[in-house]
Amino acid sequence: MAALGRRGAVRLFLTLQSLPARRALHDAAPPRDVLLFEHERGRFFAVLGLFCAGQGVFWASLAIAALARPPASTRPPNAKSPGRGRLDLRSALWRYGLAVGCGAIGTLVLGAGLLFSFRSVRSVMLQAGGKQVTLTTHAPFGWGAHFTVPLNQVSCMAHRGEVPAMLPLKVKGRRFYFLLDKAGHFPNTKLFDNTVGAYRSL
Repeated sequence: MAALGRRGAVRLFLTLQSLPARRALHDAAPPRDVLLFEHERGRFFAVLGLFCAGQGVFWASLAIAALARPPASTRPPNAKSPGRGRLDLRSALWRYGLAVGCGAIGTLVLGAGLLFSFRSVRSVMLQAGGKQVTLTTHAPFGWGAHFTVPLNQVSCMAHRGEVPAMLPLKVKGRRFYFLLDKAGHFPNTKLFDNTVGAYRSL
């Protein structure tokens, strides 16, 4: 009887010890879609898109104006112009350099705005079953773009408590990090930390 009592106590202890692991596994595999993160900033990204578009048009117009040939000066046909070839070369180099500089600035501003829009996350949805996750980004002008990837291809590079503003999220096969603003809403922080918020070696 004492042996049976000991066996029962051991079985009960092992069962109770495995309950948190089973509960965590059950929480990580929800029976329906679960929203893990949401941050609506459509107005900000609409303004950002208009700003980048305006900057692109502005710098492109400056580059085109720099490439335009200056008006020909009205001089008498018999007048001599010493060093005219050297001045023309300097003028051409100046115009082409200015055009390249304006084009580079416009491209950098436009590219930075597009990259930030495509990498700023609007919402994170864990699909039913817990094996796939859907990320929705703001995209230019706040129109939104979403894609679904397996959960094992998503890695959070820092814990929520370690970063002050932005939470970097790495997705396998994509070069730049996706950014989750900590000012957003985390409806289920425990499930987020156990799934999308976990670090994985990709």
